[in-house]
Amino acid sequence: MATRARWSARGVRVETHLNLSVDASSKCFPIPCVKPVPRILTEPPAEEALSEHNTKMFGSPKERLDFYRREIQYETSILANRTDAYLAAQSFLVIAFASCMANLNPEWGKLFTLVVPPFLALLGLLSSLNAWPGIRAAYDIIDHWHFKQSELLRSEPLMGLAYDESPLFSERESSHKGYRKSLLFSVRTPWIFATFWVLLGSYSFYIQVTNPGA
Repeated sequence: MATRARWSARGVRVETHLNLSVDASSKCFPIPCVKPVPRILTEPPAEEALSEHNTKMFGSPKERLDFYRREIQYETSILANRTDAYLAAQSFLVIAFASCMANLNPEWGKLFTLVVPPFLALLGLLSSLNAWPGIRAAYDIIDHWHFKQSELLRSEPLMGLAYDESPLFSERESSHKGYRKSLLFSVRTPWIFATFWVLLGSYSFYIQVTNPGA
């Protein structure tokens, strides 16, 4: 018995078993009698099964692109809200610091300006250090989704074509590192304010102790 395999038009593999036997009625030259025994294998090829699994799990490339864009927009909104709240807190601390340094009370003004402004500077430094992990975490998440988007656009060239056959995203927008300049303000602001508070608090304490204008 021999086996012959072929693929049908629908991509189904068909194996045919050939039953080779000798007809007893032929005396001189035995003629083999071929009896095909077809057997259909219903299992699809591994490549088609993997592609179907990926489609069910992750959706079409367009759906994935829309998901990445929504996540980027959501995380960017969170980063903007955290930056706004941080800048609002820092602005109030700066106003309070300037008001304390302008205290001219003859009885307790010198002691007040010696203690309160350095304390406010320390509070501003601690708030900057406390705001940094949340801002950095949002930045890392945005970086992750931008990387996924750039890899999708690179692997699916048709996703980057618009109706006029021009790229939907420019190289600066779709590249993995091209968006970082737009996030530098939020990322650098805590460190700028932290340095500002260290220098300002040290200087306010120095002028109160040494009294250089006397």
